[in-house]
Amino acid sequence: MDLLGLAGRIVVVSGASGGGIGTAVTRMVAAAGATVIAVGRSPEKLGKHVEPLAAEGLPVVPVAADAATDEGVAAVVAQVRRTDGELYGLVNVAGGAAPSTWMPATRVSRADWRALFTQNLETMFFMSQAVAAELRSSGRPGSIVSVSSISGMNTAPLHIAYGTAKAAVVAATRTMAVELACDGIRVNAVAPGVTETPASGTYVDDDPDRDRRAIAMGRRGTPREQAGAVLFLLSDLSTYVTGQTLLVDGGLDLRWTHLGADNTSLFLKDESFRAAITR
Repeated sequence: MDLLGLAGRIVVVSGASGGGIGTAVTRMVAAAGATVIAVGRSPEKLGKHVEPLAAEGLPVVPVAADAATDEGVAAVVAQVRRTDGELYGLVNVAGGAAPSTWMPATRVSRADWRALFTQNLETMFFMSQAVAAELRSSGRPGSIVSVSSISGMNTAPLHIAYGTAKAAVVAATRTMAVELACDGIRVNAVAPGVTETPASGTYVDDDPDRDRRAIAMGRRGTPREQAGAVLFLLSDLSTYVTGQTLLVDGGLDLRWTHLGADNTSLFLKDESFRAAITR
């Protein structure tokens, strides 16, 4: 019995090439039988992280496109139309924030703000809009899952633009869920806690003692664990779930103790970096 219901369907994964959550989602969804249109901005990263999946025999189609542009979204839709199968799903993983974006709210410029909203909210919304339009025009049901963040579910000291953008992902998810429900299109999100990815490795070090203090389950999550939650919301196992954001954080939010006395995260490994962002 195919409980997931993804065999023969097309699923777009936007932000597939970073070697973290998006790549794990791509592998898991393809292993579940879907043809995955794996989207990433960097041909080099697609070659490193996505093309090996296709070489393993998984039904993965790499697409170099920027989800933050109209041209990139159009290129993805064009690839979907050229691909055998029926479009069903979208996973929005594209986003993130470089270490240089951490700073007090009083230092955030309009350029900083707009860049993080483009990277984390516009990529999600306009890709969702395009996929929803394709599904509606063909009269098919579907499932859209976006990646928010624990920073969008709680406070985000010294990372206000990123946290606010991720909170907006949650708000957009709820509104689109209402608008698309009668079309049989479900819209949900996951909000990861601290997860061991290449991106997080730029500012989070290995400290098992700290992880045990800060996280109820005593450890950071893995991309595969985030991908499992995404797969559930994408699949037929969740056909009566829409407009929800699933917090996947190992209980970090339950023990909101990872902020130090100066409101900086205990996960920051570099004292000079800590000093720089609080100036």
